[in-house]
Amino acid sequence: MALLDHLLPRALQGTNRIRRIHPRNFAIYVHDVTAAFVAFVAAFWLRPNVSVAWIDVAEMAGTFAAIAAVVYLYTGLYRHVWEYVSLKDAINVLKTAVAVVLLFLPFGFFLNRLEDLPRTMLVSSWLMLVMFLAGPRLVYRVLKDRPLRGLMSGTPAGQPILLIGAGPEAEQFIRATQRDREANYHVVGMLTRRADRVGQVIQGVDVLGRDGDLVKVIADLDARGCRPEKLVLVRADVDGAEVRELLAKAEDAGCTLSRALPPTDMHAYDAAHGIDVKPRPIAIADLLGRPQKRLDRVAMAQMIAGRRVLITGAGGSIGAELVRQVSDAGPSHLGLLDNGEFNLYAADMDVRARHPNLPVSAILADVRDEARVREVIARERPDVVFHAAALKHVPMVELNPLEGLLTNAVGTRNVAAACVASAVKTVVMISTDKAVNPANIMGASKRVAEIYCQAEDLRRLGTRFITVRFGNVLGSTGSVVPLFQKQLEAGGPLTVTHADADRYFMTVREAVELVLEAAALGQNRAEEGAIYVLDMGAPVKIIDLARQIIRLAGKTPGVDVEIKVVGLRPGEKLSEELFHGEEPPVATDMAGILIARPRTVDFAIIAAKLAGLEDACRRRDEAGALAAIADLVPELKRAGREPGKPQLKVVK
Repeated sequence: MALLDHLLPRALQGTNRIRRIHPRNFAIYVHDVTAAFVAFVAAFWLRPNVSVAWIDVAEMAGTFAAIAAVVYLYTGLYRHVWEYVSLKDAINVLKTAVAVVLLFLPFGFFLNRLEDLPRTMLVSSWLMLVMFLAGPRLVYRVLKDRPLRGLMSGTPAGQPILLIGAGPEAEQFIRATQRDREANYHVVGMLTRRADRVGQVIQGVDVLGRDGDLVKVIADLDARGCRPEKLVLVRADVDGAEVRELLAKAEDAGCTLSRALPPTDMHAYDAAHGIDVKPRPIAIADLLGRPQKRLDRVAMAQMIAGRRVLITGAGGSIGAELVRQVSDAGPSHLGLLDNGEFNLYAADMDVRARHPNLPVSAILADVRDEARVREVIARERPDVVFHAAALKHVPMVELNPLEGLLTNAVGTRNVAAACVASAVKTVVMISTDKAVNPANIMGASKRVAEIYCQAEDLRRLGTRFITVRFGNVLGSTGSVVPLFQKQLEAGGPLTVTHADADRYFMTVREAVELVLEAAALGQNRAEEGAIYVLDMGAPVKIIDLARQIIRLAGKTPGVDVEIKVVGLRPGEKLSEELFHGEEPPVATDMAGILIARPRTVDFAIIAAKLAGLEDACRRRDEAGALAAIADLVPELKRAGREPGKPQLKVVK
């Protein structure tokens, strides 16, 4: 066995030590041993004028097969599933054959000193062994990859589809659908971004043109009698604008648009795992999404792994996703704080189900209660605090300004002060684009929270404050998308505040990933009091979003479902901003994250003014509280407060 360890390639050692042969692999093992015997005999038979008795040939072939039988136990060749034979398996076949031939030399010499054995037999026996091992596997793979459905009729079977994308994702998708007999697709062609790829063939499918040739390609396919019924987007690096354009073109061409499963999950293309490889319908997140940013997951994990973490607002949209991603990073303890009993219960149950061995604390508390917050943070002793607790619904906070100010401004002050008192290492405060030139109390209250955390960071008391600002989270509680979907289920109309209103959108998963990335980045950068702003891409018009949601439901805007413009609600602006004029953006080393140069206020000033704001709120003095917030945020210009009901307007 020591000789094997030296002769076998290192790649075939280690985990590939001798194993027991599972009953389901025994037939393959016998096949491969027999193949070694036959390969050696065939190598002799193919050489004329070799004067070796066949009994001696059989004896040497038996030795050859016995050596192969032992080598197979090391290489595990018999364990490879023939249906998924790959280049890696082919390399294993080659290395296995080399090992068998090299080991046969000393054994054959000991047996009969290899007398009368032509030296070229070593090469020919190696070639024969490779052929007999690889050939059946290749034939089986071809038969599985290219089913004979429709062969007799001459007409390809399955629904005709056209792929958008002609890269590795397309190749994976074609192979996956060929293996999945229930997929029932016939790929009629592919489109690509690259001019040099047009005219090439991938897995037997032609690359018919570039993306801009979609209409012409469909017309040509129609003339040939193979018009696609569906367009399937297989390309991974595609943004929402491209998806929206493709959706419109597909609608004009009378085709539906679907999206393949993401190639990042390689198991998704493995039928052995029982995962459906069928394309999924385009979702609203696809229309608003951007290509996945390259994240520094190592730095993110280092910030969380082995640390005690506390998340405020753990039951909200952002908080719940923070809980999921933080718990996956392996903290030593996770604290969940929320003032909503059911939301806290749901977050607690979810994390305990996903990570049953993770110590978790579920804390029912309100960030407006200063004494309670101090008690919790002193007891939990977190290393990192993610402060996501806030009231975020603009019109609701406009109707209840004191509650918004107490939660968003005073509550943030309470959390920040408690963290400093307990020497928490890092505090990450979640802010919003509505804090830039705010037109409502919600935005102004979050701007006060930003100012306070910036001032605390500049004090250098040992606690690092990292403020992260971003726009709307797709599908979050109170956002426009769930409202549109509910209105659509009711048959319409979909209500839009203004025909020109637009917003920045980001999926909750992407937002939280970038929050963690910004937090990891902020820990290692020298900028104090800076605000980390997530790159939200281009803003999307709300009315266009409404039209797309209607189209995704297979209906026509203005025909099947109306869209009504109802006027801006109290506190709403036509457009949001990510940077103030005095906050020039600065690029960072991380894609998707920018820094807003700080507009800071002395800590003593902000602390005193915030105390006055709290006093007015506690006394239920709304006029005094609004005066205090106007003093703290002089750029505040509350919008949309004109009396009277806005006129409804129908938009086609």
